[in-house]
Amino acid sequence: MYTMIQAGSMGVPYVPTLGYAGSDVIKRRTDDFKIVPNPFDPDEMMVVARAINPDVAVFHALKGDKAGNVLVQKGGEELMLAQASRKAIFTVEEIVDRVNPDDPDGWFIPSIHVTAVVHAPFGAHPMAAPGYYDADDELIQEYIKASDSDETFEAYLNKYVFEVDGHEGYQERMRLAPVRESVAL
Repeated sequence: MYTMIQAGSMGVPYVPTLGYAGSDVIKRRTDDFKIVPNPFDPDEMMVVARAINPDVAVFHALKGDKAGNVLVQKGGEELMLAQASRKAIFTVEEIVDRVNPDDPDGWFIPSIHVTAVVHAPFGAHPMAAPGYYDADDELIQEYIKASDSDETFEAYLNKYVFEVDGHEGYQERMRLAPVRESVAL
């Protein structure tokens, strides 16, 4: 899948990959994978995977500015996924005057790859947002336990997703700070 997103981010229709050669995936995913002759050695067969270009990708970032630049947590693939997607929406912990491309706290994503920045403090909750808050280990364990059955997971979703009034309702239920502003680009 990574190579398929990578192909989408490069704007190419497919990418050669060795990772699926000889696997059941090729047999089951005939719309995504093909076995074709190597264009440089027609006697050799190779696997190609169709590029993935999501319509919309939604991410949570640390900071965003009114120009649409964002700073994401180090270690993710947000830039490549944003490049592959037709639209990329970033919720952020805070909106600042200017996101510094050299900020040591994260990785910079320029506005050319961002469709919208939405101010959503605690938007990563119950996971952590480094420099803002730690992970809520108790709620994460509740989620894991709720995943044991369809019934317990449905109850979890009702409690934390469907029965709250948007992001503000979730913040109230979890006793987190209030939502402030959004920026449309």
